[in-house]
Amino acid sequence: MAPKLLALSSLSSICPFPIPNSSPSSLNIYKFHTLKPTLIFCKSTEPQTISESEPEGYGAAAPTRGDIFLQRQQVVAASSSVLATTKKKKKKKDNIFKFSNLAPCCYGCGAPLHTLEVDAPGYVDQETYDLKKKHHQLRKILCGRCRLLSHGHMITAVGGNGGYSGGKQFVTAEELREKLSHVRHEKALIVKLVDIVDFNGSFLARVRDLAGANPIILVITKVDLLPKDTDLNCVGDWVVEATMKKKLNVLSVHLTSSKSLVGISGVVSEIQKEKKGRDVYILGSANVGKSAFINALLNTMSYKDPVAASARKYKPIQSAVPGTTLGPIPIDAFLGGEKLYDTPGVHLHHRQAAVIHAEDLPTLAPQSRLRGQVFPSSGQNLDSQIANRMRSSGLSGLSIFWGGLVRIDVLKVLPETCLTFYGPKALQIHVVPTEEAYEFYQKELGVLLTPPTGKEKADGWMGLETKRQLQIKYEDIERPTCDVAISGLGWFSVVPVNKSAGISNPVSEVTAGELTFVVHVPKPVEIFVRSPMPVGKAAGQWYDYRELTEEELEVRPKWFF
Repeated sequence: MAPKLLALSSLSSICPFPIPNSSPSSLNIYKFHTLKPTLIFCKSTEPQTISESEPEGYGAAAPTRGDIFLQRQQVVAASSSVLATTKKKKKKKDNIFKFSNLAPCCYGCGAPLHTLEVDAPGYVDQETYDLKKKHHQLRKILCGRCRLLSHGHMITAVGGNGGYSGGKQFVTAEELREKLSHVRHEKALIVKLVDIVDFNGSFLARVRDLAGANPIILVITKVDLLPKDTDLNCVGDWVVEATMKKKLNVLSVHLTSSKSLVGISGVVSEIQKEKKGRDVYILGSANVGKSAFINALLNTMSYKDPVAASARKYKPIQSAVPGTTLGPIPIDAFLGGEKLYDTPGVHLHHRQAAVIHAEDLPTLAPQSRLRGQVFPSSGQNLDSQIANRMRSSGLSGLSIFWGGLVRIDVLKVLPETCLTFYGPKALQIHVVPTEEAYEFYQKELGVLLTPPTGKEKADGWMGLETKRQLQIKYEDIERPTCDVAISGLGWFSVVPVNKSAGISNPVSEVTAGELTFVVHVPKPVEIFVRSPMPVGKAAGQWYDYRELTEEELEVRPKWFF
């Protein structure tokens, strides 16, 4: 086939380079041959597989190009939606986590620093603030309120449901709880504190609302306040049994004292074992002893950890005032870089501290070892009429006042029945006939019956509005039948027969029966009926260890002290 000559216009449109001579005579030198196309087949050496994303069907059943295009568009739209939702959640989560670190805070209470209101938590004078800011030391400032608290002043700052009356209220209990809402979203190790003197009132049964699914170490504080010769083996077993009944899964249980450092080293070992790169949060109800526990923790860790030793210089403030800590306080306490957080206490409206005046709060905090007050006992000075009545029929028909906060009407008991009170020594016990109880309370409130202290506070006192009738069954007359715990105060144990009571007509033949009481407390305060806590020397004789199955042994947490 003879080669074909292309026209000049066609040649110039396909040649990317200029043609030097475009005369018709010179075109003879540019000959373009059209080659016959050749098909090349490539064969793969690997086995052919059809992916799940490829459309099924062949021939007439095969999807059209339009169907494939729509399918791909749907996949892209779904992926974009998932990514947008994930980014939105992550952004919201990051905002929650970082809000508390926007402003420098007082290292003693966690309140944001400011120079506006002198009485408010976090206040620092302008000169000090400017100087510390210049040297980048704002996170090493103690606010004015913390300085007063460290010198024994009682300054409350929390109001709202669970707050405290008297003085100015700068933050509500609900706002403090909101500052802990981010913890459930973090990967953290939770150390939950419970006061042994107010075990039921400070337990925080719904702690999972704050902690989420994070692992929990249960720490029982203030065991040094238990009566002398108490067997901690019995107490540890009792605490684990009570924890299992509340269906709270914990890693371990520790009996501790921040004052004597009993059990603190065991908590340190457990934290080092379980934190696994996570931050550690100390949670608990208000005035349970979180700041004191952190100071004891840093003191124990400082012997081997230089980071913890340096953190002791700027440790949280300790105070008897509930609500001392007003914000999360991060502490550099571990060599690995993890943070130890002191958190605001959870303020509970059902505790006695939420109803009495701020100036009476110290009376609710035991300062020394508890001593059970047995009533009746031979060493008490009683009115002759009441003493004769008790010798003949015991406590039946009498009303017992525990300070101005609790009234117990004894309706039906055995002649030898006695009550043993465990709580603050400042609360005195008084007994009158039930028919005279109302007049006696109105007359002596603020005088003999304290707290409230003084007639001025008594005039604004709400009274004992909550009344609960208790019917207590007993089977063993020589051991305590139960404890009746008053939230935020303490407890009294009920013993059906006390052989040392000195009753003239003993009824030791009775082996089972029922006792009836009516307990009066202020309106929001809760009353708990529980198994008796094994305290004192005699508890080791009557406390029974329950036999456990193999399944219970696997899920039951270990306890240490």
